[in-house]
Amino acid sequence: MINEQMVHGPRAYQSLTEQERRERAARTSGEPVLDFSSGAVCATSTPYVDYHNVDTLLSLQHPRTQEPAELSFYVMGQVQELLFKLLFTEINRVRDLLFAGQVDEALWYLRRVERSQRVLLATWEPLSTITASEFVGFRDQLGTASGIQSYMYRQLEFSLGNKSEEMARAHQGIPRFQEQVDMALRAPSVYDAALALLHSRGSAIPEECVRRDFSLTYVPNSAIERAWADIYREPHRSRDLYLLAEALTDVGHQYSQWRSAHLLTVERVLGNKPGTGGTMGVAWLRRIAEHRFFPELLSARSLL
Repeated sequence: MINEQMVHGPRAYQSLTEQERRERAARTSGEPVLDFSSGAVCATSTPYVDYHNVDTLLSLQHPRTQEPAELSFYVMGQVQELLFKLLFTEINRVRDLLFAGQVDEALWYLRRVERSQRVLLATWEPLSTITASEFVGFRDQLGTASGIQSYMYRQLEFSLGNKSEEMARAHQGIPRFQEQVDMALRAPSVYDAALALLHSRGSAIPEECVRRDFSLTYVPNSAIERAWADIYREPHRSRDLYLLAEALTDVGHQYSQWRSAHLLTVERVLGNKPGTGGTMGVAWLRRIAEHRFFPELLSARSLL
């Protein structure tokens, strides 16, 4: 049987069916395969390294000083970027499922979103061990580099509903970034999809709240607050909407924790120094940490 080839750049490895995996395990008596030269077009790598592009991934860390703590800062920043990409992709999947009315499927993916957020939150743990004196050892090399300039982070915020045309300007003049950020700015968020779902189910959501310019900053609405409160008053009447409300609340809660951990880590490492991106540092982060996604989901609790 001729297998389909998986090709990554100059390397190619055979894919395996379940039956072929069983047969191979039988031939090796369950021991791992350690010789890849016979099945590979190029024997300079292994299937694992090739699939994950591990050699490329591990070549992307370039600290600029001899300060040992800089590697932790560098690697955790890259891990965060990868998680931003994962979360952005999953949130958009949830949004599309909600627009299609597939609530159960959306809830399934929201489980993974929330678990991935926990990993994102944990990335602040290694960073919080960097002392102020260690950070001084490499901070100057950051120049004007700042997380504010992360186009992946900005897309994630937009996908969750925190739209800001002003923040999107950071990527103007850089076509490969600007196009992606602008698309995320103008696309409906996952919260827009949730409100459209409530509207389609008969909740008293004003028409202007579901047919609007999605690039504009979201403004909370008392009618939406009442609609969520109605769902909470009778959770068994629309069980899937009730579970969706709690799942989105979990996502917003995890994100708020991430922002708070960011604030506390910067405060511990930097004190009250200005940020590299032009802000006043901790003071700016403290203000940003006050923002809440899906605001009516929280304020609706006051009506119960």
